This record gives sequence, C-alpha cells and structure tokens, in this order.
Amino acid sequence: MSLPLPSSPAPLTTQVAIVGGGPAGLMAAEWLSQSGVQVDLFDTKPSVGRKFLLAGRGGLNLTHSEPLPRFQARFAERSEWLSPLLEDFSPDALRAWAQGLGIETFVGSSGRVFPTDLKAAPLLRAWLHRLRQQGVRFHMRHRWLGWADAAAEGHSPALRMATPDGERLVQARATVLALGGGSWSRLGSDGAWLPWLQAKGVDVAPLRAANCGFDVAPTGLDHTHWSEHLRSRFAGQPVKPVSLSFTDLQGHTRQQQGEFVLTDTGVEGSLIYAFSAAIRDRIAAEGSATVHLNLLPSHSAETVLTETRRARGPRSLSTHLKSRLGLQGLKMALLHELLTPEQLNDPHALALALQALPITLSAARPMDEAISTAGGVRFEALDTQLMLRALPGVFCAGEMLDWEAPTGGYLLTASLATGRQAALGALAHLKLAEPKHT
Repeated sequence: MSLPLPSSPAPLTTQVAIVGGGPAGLMAAEWLSQSGVQVDLFDTKPSVGRKFLLAGRGGLNLTHSEPLPRFQARFAERSEWLSPLLEDFSPDALRAWAQGLGIETFVGSSGRVFPTDLKAAPLLRAWLHRLRQQGVRFHMRHRWLGWADAAAEGHSPALRMATPDGERLVQARATVLALGGGSWSRLGSDGAWLPWLQAKGVDVAPLRAANCGFDVAPTGLDHTHWSEHLRSRFAGQPVKPVSLSFTDLQGHTRQQQGEFVLTDTGVEGSLIYAFSAAIRDRIAAEGSATVHLNLLPSHSAETVLTETRRARGPRSLSTHLKSRLGLQGLKMALLHELLTPEQLNDPHALALALQALPITLSAARPMDEAISTAGGVRFEALDTQLMLRALPGVFCAGEMLDWEAPTGGYLLTASLATGRQAALGALAHLKLAEPKHT
C-alpha cells in the first residue's frame, strides 16, 4: 500500500502581509491592525524581535533626547528623506508610545533614552500582547522565497513562503517588506532578498557594514594585525578616555571623545562606530584609513610637551609617563606597539604621538558582525509612502532601506518611523482611513 504524497499548506489570503518580525514590521502591524485591517505577519525564526532582544542585553537604547533637527541630521545624506517621517514619529512620540505599553523611560547622562528597567523583553511582551489583541496573526518559521509569477487582480504579487510543511503561497492586497539588512544573519537578517527585488527592477544599493569594527594594517614582520604581546595581554580591554580625530574623503575633519575596545585584529566600540561610515568609505576608495588618537584628552599640548621633555633620570619611560601624565597599561602598550624606539626617545615626537597617535585601518570587519548595515532599497525606488514604484502595493520599511546612522537610538527610531509610514501607505493603497493613535 503506497502512502499518500504530502500536500503543501493551503494558500493564505489576507489584506496585508508583513514579511519580517523586527521593530519595523511590528510597528507596521500595529498601525494597520488598529484600522481593522487583517494583518498576517511572517518571520523565518521561531519568534519575532530576536535582534531587538539582543540589542537590549546591555540596556535597550530606545532613542535619543537631543533636539529634533540635530537628531534628523544624524542620517547624513538620507536626512532629507527621513526627516518628515521623524517629525511624524519623533523621539518624544516614541517615548509616549512606550509609555502607552506601560514602559516608563529615562534620559541617561549621554542623552540616550532607556526603559527604566533597561530591558527589552517587557516592552516586546507588552507589544505582542497588544498586537494579538488587535487581531494580528503571526506565522513563524515562514521564510520568504520571493514572488509567484502571477498576481490576482487587486492584489500585490503572491508571496512564496517556505514552511516546515512545504511551500505555501500568500495572496495579499498589500505587502510590507521589513526584512532587515545583512548583519547578524543568525537572527534572521541575511540580505537574501536583494536579488529578488533587483530581478523586479527595484534599484538596490549593495549592503555594507555599518557601526562596525575594523582591522588594523599589519604592524610587524609577521604580517599580523597586532603583535602577540598586545593581543594576549590587552585584547578585549577598553581604551579610555581618548579623543579620536578623522578626516573624511571630502576633507572634513571631526573629533570626538569617548572610548573603544582593542580586539584581536583591530578596534571596535562606540567611538569607532561614530566614525565607521567615513572610515569605511575611505578604505573603499584608498585601501586604508588612518585615525589619530589623543591619549591624553584632558591635557594641553604644552603640558604634554613639558612633561616629555622633563629629565627622568634613572626612571624608565613607562614609569616617567605614569607619574607625570598618568599614562599606563593599554595606552602605554599602544605607544610601544606603534612607535619606533627613536620616536619614543624623542620628546617632541613622543608628545606629538601622545596627542595624535596614528592607527592605520585596513578593512572593516565582516558585515555579519556589524551592528547594522548600509545599502538596500534606495529611496529613489520608493514613493513618499514607501511603496516600490516598480511593484505597486509592495512597501518597504526598516533597515532594508538605504540609510545608516550612528548608534544611540537612531537606528531603532528610524526603523519604527518607517514601519509606521509603510503602514499608512498601505492603508492609503487599500483606500482605508488612518487610525487614531495616541
């Protein structure tokens, strides 16, 4: 007796299909479901919000409290496109939205905004509870495979979904794609969608690492990045406080104080991330990029030169710099790593290096290690409601759009704002009223 062949899951028909269960997709689901729209949300993982939860491990940075014009300017050349969306869903609106979920927030000393308990899980639980109450249907372990060949009248092209039970078609009147970029692929954002959109005539920029670490150029005869001594003793340790200066391809020099972390192969951390786009672009254009570190940002150049010129007698250089300038540990090790013996023993050269120590970076770390990615669907491929001009009824939101911003709450705020805008665009496409939202 032969067994029956397994059948594929039955096709699903809905008003709006959302592909991607990150912040942008969830926000789109919220605004759509408030209008009574039937929303079906699909995600390749067993649960939604995985990258969101990971981002909250060290304290969930929701947004930033700086004035809105300065906030909008953080998006550089894409600020013109994103500014109207950020006016409609501003950092203050985000805080009010979180409060509506029962999550109180506070402003930290850096201006960043956090939940009072610093955790992501309570916010996500409250959010998902509200979405389920509003009728959103969640379909986990559904991986998008692109589109079927034909579309029913009045619908966007049917979506092909790989499920544990076989391939399934999803027919929706409108689709919101919120697929993320190309970083942290184990959490679901792997950039596999790029060729499918390109095949449909969508203008897509290649994905690139953003808010990422960098490898240093080889420093020794063994062609390794750092010396074994530096790696074995100091990898994983922070360098602080320091001030970093860098000149971008346009000739603009910027300086910022903060801290970063020494890695086995180079550098990473918040101060590096603040310059990562400019560093990445210079490496792409010229093969390397050199940053300059002021290891003593609280000291004047005159003070540093006075102390390096001061006679030290029988004391070693390390002992002298520690007693006179407070320099020790990793900072002292970096001097020995990057300067020649002649420079170390020349008071003028040493003083210059203490306030402008050059570190040459040769490559960004792999994209999958980056906090976020640049590239994706260009805004020129979208209308003002984030609908693809090449695919009417298909909207895009979140990190899959071609924008980037530093860490500090900007990434999450823009993802939520674009999710909201895509939802409003879908409502307009369906000719439904915008929901009343507090």
